[in-house]
Amino acid sequence: MENTFENKTMLINATDLDRVEFYKKTYAHVAGGVLLFVLFEYLLLQSDAIVTFMMSMTQGWRWLIMLGGFMLITNYAESTVLKTADKNIQYMAYALYVFAQAIIFVPLLAIAIYYTESEDLIQQAALVTLALFAGISAVVFLTKKDFSFLRTGLTIGFFIALGLIVAGSLFGFNLGLWFSVGMCVLAGGSILYQTSNLIHKFGTEDYIPASLGLFASLMLLFWYVLQIFMSRD
Repeated sequence: MENTFENKTMLINATDLDRVEFYKKTYAHVAGGVLLFVLFEYLLLQSDAIVTFMMSMTQGWRWLIMLGGFMLITNYAESTVLKTADKNIQYMAYALYVFAQAIIFVPLLAIAIYYTESEDLIQQAALVTLALFAGISAVVFLTKKDFSFLRTGLTIGFFIALGLIVAGSLFGFNLGLWFSVGMCVLAGGSILYQTSNLIHKFGTEDYIPASLGLFASLMLLFWYVLQIFMSRD
């Protein structure tokens, strides 16, 4: 995600005080997104009808329809927060994206709870995800290196992954543990890229677009860390 606003004060040119305030707002909004995701997920998992429907959508072409709808919402949310300066509209787009994430996570979390008969596995995966997210983010802040060069590699990697997901859905083969490991590597690269954008690409008022990008990368990492944890059982 790169902001296209004009006449903005770039964070790299801002004062130390403004940068610290921006970082606080950005990560507060990421945390807010996580809390909203947890709330949405809790409510969705209380409905047997929703869980049954979402489980039915995980097979073959139905899952591709779900992924297509998710990608459309993702594109809409990202373009909206980047193209408007209206904070209310940005918040609505962010909330819509969080809800879309909650919807698509329903079958994975339902399976994790069903097979383990508890939420321990989910909690363990969440802790590992947060630790990885913090560690990767720290690399950027400590080195202050611009990781924008990762964009091309990430784009190619995600297109390859999407092709494998489509093939797996259509032809019914399991992508396996190493695919999940590879996706965790891609998610880690995405976190590096998004965190680097905080320093080098965004303006002082762009904390909502910045938080959406970080939240998206965080949830991608969580999805595949949880897949890895589930593969152990």
